[in-house]
Amino acid sequence: AQQTLNELYEIIKNRKVQPKEGSYTNYLFDNGLDKILKKIGEEATEVVIAAKNEDPQELIYETADVLYHLLVLLAEKNIPYEAIEAELASREGLLARLRIAQKLQIYNVYPIMSSDI
Repeated sequence: AQQTLNELYEIIKNRKVQPKEGSYTNYLFDNGLDKILKKIGEEATEVVIAAKNEDPQELIYETADVLYHLLVLLAEKNIPYEAIEAELASREGLLARLRIAQKLQIYNVYPIMSSDI
């Protein structure tokens, strides 16, 4: 069965309140925010390197790693996964609206207002 990011986030949150001995997730929580941030930096760098290489499986693997560590960070900071989903949903169509607004401004139809975007 495939696991969604939301399901993984729930597992991570659960580990925070109900630690499991030997859990890597608990190791990260026990070592605090600086350790989590360090791992995100390392994993993000590995994503960049993997993207430059030929093997797509390497990029898939490293992307999964960085996503996992980002979820650990969200749990550490008590930010619900739904907040990220809501933020992404709020951006839907934003780029298209911005391009239209820029074109209209070029033709002096109306000025771009920050509330329009």
